[in-house]
Amino acid sequence: MSGPQEPLVEVDRLAAALDDVDPPTLLDVRWRLVGAPGRDDYLAGHLPGAVFVDLDTALCGAPGAGGRHPLPDPAALQAALRAAGVRADHPVVVYDGGDGMAAARAWWTLRWAGHRSVRVLHGGYPAWVAAGLPVSTDAQSPTTGDVVVRPGGLPVLDAGQAAALAAVDDAVLLDVRTAPRYRGEVEPIDPVAGHVPGAVNLPAGEYVGPDGRFPAADVLSERFAAAGVTEAGAVGAYCGSGVTAAQAVLALHLAGRTDAALYVGSWSNWVVDPVRPVAVGETPGR
Repeated sequence: MSGPQEPLVEVDRLAAALDDVDPPTLLDVRWRLVGAPGRDDYLAGHLPGAVFVDLDTALCGAPGAGGRHPLPDPAALQAALRAAGVRADHPVVVYDGGDGMAAARAWWTLRWAGHRSVRVLHGGYPAWVAAGLPVSTDAQSPTTGDVVVRPGGLPVLDAGQAAALAAVDDAVLLDVRTAPRYRGEVEPIDPVAGHVPGAVNLPAGEYVGPDGRFPAADVLSERFAAAGVTEAGAVGAYCGSGVTAAQAVLALHLAGRTDAALYVGSWSNWVVDPVRPVAVGETPGR
């Protein structure tokens, strides 16, 4: 299970790997935008040996001008990953409650941090349970890991770079929020509604199911191509705060676009500066 080439792992393959002498490190990153904290789910039942890692406090920086889920401080991230038992060059598998968003952001964060061998459990915890595999309620106290965080493993966009990408004719900046949010008709979270001028709307539901499962690579390629993504043109993605868009980057990797960039701050960062233009309506609005 080493190497970055396969971003997903199915439950049967993971179950077999957990029987190895030196199994992969399991990170439970269950998370909700609103509602009960993911740790409650972890305590109620998790994959045997899994360690809970909080998306908000361990894998992201503090909310602020950088957005609601900005990049983490590298030293703080390294400390959190080591506390969870992550070891240098040792495989990691992340999973969430099934929609795949938090797990994708965890996958992206570890890859950005330079840890290449990390995969998402396809279908998350529900897929594991549905397969009749064992679960545990035992809290874990892992041996401290020795992972070294080296930022830059995956490309990142800031606001200026996102705007520039959206303005290039053969490039695509994907806005993966729902269509009403993109059009500026509603905005349930951030103070301003609309989208980055030039961004193309491709709601997440068009490339991943509600169970967090992805279609085949050729199907993903067709859906991204329909949104204007070409083999030669640059591509980036954003959402409200960089979680759903991390899942879009994962989908782009599955479709062969391993150069896809994430605008981590996303819309929650874009709107903190009132000078930045806002587009509304169906069209990209360049």
